[in-house]
Amino acid sequence: MSTKEVTPRKTALVVGANGVIGRNLIEYLEQLPDWDIIGLSRRGGETNSRVRYVAVDLLNEKDTQEKLGNLTEVTHIFYAAYQDRPTWAELVPPNLAMLVNVVNAIEPISFSLQHISLMQGYKVYGAHLGPFKTPARETDAYHMPPEFNVDQQQFLEKRQLGTNWTWSALRPSVVCGFALGNPMNLAMVIAIYASISKELKLPLRFPGKPGAYNSLLEMTDAGLLARATVWAATDERCANQAFNITNGDLFRWNELWPKIAAYFDLELAPPLQMSLEVIMADKEPLWKAMVERHELVNNAYKDVSSWRFGDFVFSWDYDFFADGTKARRYGFHDFIDTEAMFLNIFEDLRQRKVIP
Repeated sequence: MSTKEVTPRKTALVVGANGVIGRNLIEYLEQLPDWDIIGLSRRGGETNSRVRYVAVDLLNEKDTQEKLGNLTEVTHIFYAAYQDRPTWAELVPPNLAMLVNVVNAIEPISFSLQHISLMQGYKVYGAHLGPFKTPARETDAYHMPPEFNVDQQQFLEKRQLGTNWTWSALRPSVVCGFALGNPMNLAMVIAIYASISKELKLPLRFPGKPGAYNSLLEMTDAGLLARATVWAATDERCANQAFNITNGDLFRWNELWPKIAAYFDLELAPPLQMSLEVIMADKEPLWKAMVERHELVNNAYKDVSSWRFGDFVFSWDYDFFADGTKARRYGFHDFIDTEAMFLNIFEDLRQRKVIP
């Protein structure tokens, strides 16, 4: 008789289930047979045989306790929620409060809690403030606050002492993948900008700062990040560690931008610095006409355009990359070609009838 070992089931609580990170993490977990999945977001979602969605306002402590108070089966919290605010200081209270509310609701009732995974980014290294030390390493010193990524990690470090669960912090670069209504979605920014340029019979111009066209950057594919996140949450070597997670290659826009133009069958014109948030503000009527003419899915203009974030990324006139070798030393070896990543996402958006 076979004495085949049965893998114990795990239950993932994915916080921020509709964002580009959370959505792709859920898609990956759905492929793994030993995971049950609960997705949290403000909008909720359509529950299926593998994923149960819960609509919750994580800024409301009472609502969080009520909606999460019976989730005693949770073994892993994957925290990828984010609330946008106009200034760095204003980002701290809501983004720290949401994490605290989730942990306060789950930890006391889930006796089988094994791990809390925290999604961070290069803000830990001060990358958003200006030129920073590259390659950035997980051991680099923190910068002058405010910085919610650091506050969140320090909260977990203190909370974890004396408990049976561990934490990990994932630090991707700009995350690219499919998601709608996301304030930080660079691939969608480029796809919509290129599609509107084509509709207006214009060449494709890089809109960022002049120096940004030549800077050295890296990206993180959302699918690769999902695999890394589950790896770090389930490999005991990764307990209480932070990891930079990137595609594994570097690029400059001056080399990649012409290839993006070619994909959209557009002529290339010299870069011209312009604020996408400003010049694309009046394009909603044009977008609605494009949706009708090309028979696209009727997505609202605000859900497909993240112009403010595009301006932010295209303003980096300094090198923007980190050292990804720690994850490889600990056992994660996945990589992806960044050019292929962008073209695959654009093709996916076409297949989904998001863009013409």
